[in-house]
Formats: sequence, structure tokens, C-alpha cells
Amino acid sequence: MTEFFNVLKAILFGIVEGITEWLPVSSTGHMILLDEFVKMDVSEEFWNLFLIVIQLGAIMAVVILFWKKIWPFGKKEGGGIRIKMPIFTMWIKIIVACIPAIIYGVTLDDVLEPIFYNPWCVSVALIVFGVGFILVENRNKGKKPIVTSLEQLTFPFAFVIGLFQLLAAIFPGTSRSGATIIGALLLGVSRTVAAEFTFFMAIPVMFGASLLKIVKFEGAIASGEILVLIVGMIVAFFVSVFVIRFLMGYIKKHDFKVFGWYRIVLGCLVLAYFLIKTLA
Repeated sequence: MTEFFNVLKAILFGIVEGITEWLPVSSTGHMILLDEFVKMDVSEEFWNLFLIVIQLGAIMAVVILFWKKIWPFGKKEGGGIRIKMPIFTMWIKIIVACIPAIIYGVTLDDVLEPIFYNPWCVSVALIVFGVGFILVENRNKGKKPIVTSLEQLTFPFAFVIGLFQLLAAIFPGTSRSGATIIGALLLGVSRTVAAEFTFFMAIPVMFGASLLKIVKFEGAIASGEILVLIVGMIVAFFVSVFVIRFLMGYIKKHDFKVFGWYRIVLGCLVLAYFLIKTLA
């Protein structure tokens, strides 16, 4: 019976992951809040693994939806393999953008995560970056973007966007997609290009984070826990497909301010909830 309820909870967490991983609202903030009310009957070690590895389902949605835009190889007319240089160059830019996060993940992640991974820091990050979205969108109102295609995105711009991604790695609740989109918008990148580059950056980052977490995992995984992981990833995948399609359609006609206000409200609710819980 415990395994059955864990599977049902995995479905719920998969839904939340699939929605919040791509909308700039912080999947970490939502997961922490959901965990307060829906507890899985698993070890703490497995729970920490589950939170990271479930993202593999979400990232596979990006791989499948944008396959033609991210696969750098094609067939020559006379046979053989040709390299699609615009896509190949884009991947070099993605690697450049991911350098700060890679360095942090290898050197400081285990040191800083226990310090900042708590409801208080998450709440503050939710609010601060919510305000950031509103201010950036107000600043850009009426201005034409400088970068309107991935090909126009320069290597220096890619590196700066990577630095914003680093903020999300250090401060849970920032939202990886939220931080990188804000960084891109500040540089004058269009919303569509900012969102696509954010999605593509997530591929090596999330695969790498999951692999690192699996390698560092020292406990034993029971068969029931493997089922929980698989269910969570599958649900996250299908929900992510829907959410990514929705977001790409939404930002063609709307700005990101609604997500900024949502973050502020959620951050205040999380802060109030844990403050009351502490004082009770």
C-alpha cells in the first residue's frame, strides 16, 4: 500500500515539475511547498535523488520538441554526414554559457546547497526575481530587441546569460529559466530567443546534474523506489511537452510580468507559512 501511495505522489510531483521547470516560477520553491503537505515515504537520500533525477523527464521533452533545432548533424546528398554549422555553433555557445554552472557544480555545490536550500532563501529569491521580471519588462517596454535569432546571439552574450544561470544554481528559488531569461532580456534578446536558449542550456545542465547526483548517491535503491522515479519522469515529460508549447505561444503576444507577480505572491505565501510554522 505504501508503494501505491508513493506512486500517486510521484505523479503529483511529476505534474508540478513539468509545469514549474519551464515556466519562470521556480520548480524548487514549488517542490519545497508541496513536500510540506505531500510527504513520500522514502529515505532522505532517495528524496534528494528524486528531486534531481525527475528532471530528466522534463528535459527529454525539450530534446524531442526541438530536435530539428538542436541536432547538429545531417546527411549529405551523396552520402556521408554533414555538420549543420549554425546548430554546431549554437552548441559551442551553450557550452560557453554552461561553464560557470559546471565549475560551481564540481567545486561548491555540496558546500553551499545546505546553506541556501531552505524555505527562507527560496522565498526571498522568489520575491526578488519576481520584482526583477516586472522591472526588466517595464524597462524594455516599447524597445525593439537587439537579438531576434539564435544565430545573432554572440559568445559574450551567451557567457553573461550563463552567469545569470549560476545565480539559480547558488540560490534555490531563483528559477534557472527565470534567471537566464532575465539575463537575456537585459541584454536585449527577444523573449522567444531567450526562452529557446534557456531550454537548450537546460539539456547539458540537467543531464549533468542528474548524472552527478546518481554518481554521488551512496544508498541502495529498492525496486519500489525505481518505479517511483520512472513514474515521476514519465509524468514530468508529458506535462513538460504541453507547458513548453503553451509558453512558446504565450510569449509571442504577452510579456513575463504575470510570472513576476505570481512569484511575488508565492514567495510571500511561502515566507508567511514557514514563519507561522516556526512561531507555532
